[in-house]
Amino acid sequence: MQPEPFTLLMTVYGGDRAEHVRDAFRSAVHDQTLRPDQVVLVQDGPVPPDLAACLSELVTAGPVEVTFVHLEHNRGLGPALDAGLHAARHDIVARMDADDVAMPHRFQTQVPLVRSGADLVGAGLLEFRADITDVVGRRTPPSDPADIARYSRLHDPFNHPTVVYRRSAVVAAGGYGDLPLMEDYWLFVRMIANGARMVNVAEPLVYYRVGDGAYERRGGRDLLRSELRLQREMRREGFISQPQYWRNVMVRGGYRLVPTMIRKPFYRALVAPYGARRNRSRDRDDARGRPQPATYTPRHARPAAEGPERLPGLDTAPPHPDA
Repeated sequence: MQPEPFTLLMTVYGGDRAEHVRDAFRSAVHDQTLRPDQVVLVQDGPVPPDLAACLSELVTAGPVEVTFVHLEHNRGLGPALDAGLHAARHDIVARMDADDVAMPHRFQTQVPLVRSGADLVGAGLLEFRADITDVVGRRTPPSDPADIARYSRLHDPFNHPTVVYRRSAVVAAGGYGDLPLMEDYWLFVRMIANGARMVNVAEPLVYYRVGDGAYERRGGRDLLRSELRLQREMRREGFISQPQYWRNVMVRGGYRLVPTMIRKPFYRALVAPYGARRNRSRDRDDARGRPQPATYTPRHARPAAEGPERLPGLDTAPPHPDA
């Protein structure tokens, strides 16, 4: 029996650079030890001539089937990804940003985890500037499902450019929708609430491009508006409690408003390495035989009858929302 095929999903818009798109595509297709069976390439609105020529080249000269989706008007990342998911022929879908670089063993590492029963698999990443030899940071996510669920009540538990997931699980959660700058976090929260089986690979599998304005873009009024909307939705759905809502508004909202010179070191020191700290702590507890905290299943994920068989090593039940 042939292994289950998978689709690579990339979106491109007018602000992307042709050389970055070409490098991203090559790293995620040509250079992979496990190549995708289909690429869905979404053009989100008008693009300049050089980028249009690049996309035409990728569609016609790629080593695998490329499905091109052209959106006449720029609709934003969430709607563009939903359009791409609609065009995907396979249930396993891998995300790739148009200006990042995938490590050659990325899909060889992640796709088998989805094939074996996970619904959502993320990974760590390395931040770089001009090229991948200029690494300036590292993001390590929490790898244990219980830690992922706990972390998700305050932070996005996945590095979106690294994820591989089941399209059926994404669709069951309602897709990305249109929550600008927060669409991935809101999707992952709903997938967790639906009982999706998830895990993060702690090792970095993607080089993530950060320009001079990367930390500036993590703040500002537009992002604050999306942040507040996200927190209202999470509270309305019962994913966070009222005290957690106010904590998140103060912590995450304040983070959006502080100057970049404060935001950048805070992110580098506390947020990006959280997973590495938590993973080490869990490893120590496991080695000492300490019991893990009790978990619960939120109301969204409570089945009427006995649920599906658990994937070995993946406990989907998040902690109590008041924890």
